Amino acid sequence: MNIEQAAKQLEALGNPTRLQLYRTLVRAGHGGLPVNQVQERLGIPASTLSHHLQKLVLNGLVSQERQATTLICRAIYPAMNALLGFLSDECCIEESCSGASDRAA
Repeated sequence: MNIEQAAKQLEALGNPTRLQLYRTLVRAGHGGLPVNQVQERLGIPASTLSHHLQKLVLNGLVSQERQATTLICRAIYPAMNALLGFLSDECCIEESCSGASDRAA
């Protein structure tokens, strides 16, 4: 993942409503949720939900699939894992081993 993509995804998740929306979809699992159930759980107007979903879709964090007349929303778990990995993969990489043993002592 490059830094520009990570920044866009973090920006999208930086809005409290979108973060709550994303967490709702993450918790729903791989089957996702119909958009009307997401709206009921969050208690927000359909137009507001649509706006926030679009931002998450554009940044590769959520997918939508139409099944007959129902729109199913799903978190894209590989994207979530890539973003989390981007944030944590190099954690403390520049810390020297001697510094780590000094703290332990």
